[in-house]
Amino acid sequence: MKTKRKGGGNQDIYLELVQRVPLRPIRSDDELDRAIEIVDELIDHDERGADERDYLDVLSDLIERYEAEAHPIAAAPDALVLAHLIEAKGVSQADVAREAGIAESTISEVLVGKRNLNRAHIGRLARYFNVGPAAFQFTE
Repeated sequence: MKTKRKGGGNQDIYLELVQRVPLRPIRSDDELDRAIEIVDELIDHDERGADERDYLDVLSDLIERYEAEAHPIAAAPDALVLAHLIEAKGVSQADVAREAGIAESTISEVLVGKRNLNRAHIGRLARYFNVGPAAFQFTE
């Protein structure tokens, strides 16, 4: 896909994008900001050519990699995840315990941070709340 530039002549869009933000590992927050600006511009285009889609895919991967390394998100504690799911579903601790087949005392202890969920609990709660087990950042 080609585009007209202000100075006349044609230039390949892909090469123009690579000149603005090269497709190489992002090493600073300034580089991250520039990369996000390009992603925002590309997402705002209603119709992207194959070159723009390819560039966007690769740049998005580079952004994700940098953010995971430079700005990791800590896993949420079991109590926080469980409390959120209970509130979002609008049920009580007793409802969860009964429907998931887990002792109500266990649910209470998890919610106050006295105990963590085990694999069996996570499986039952994931099915009950219709979420993947990864929603509970399992740690033992």
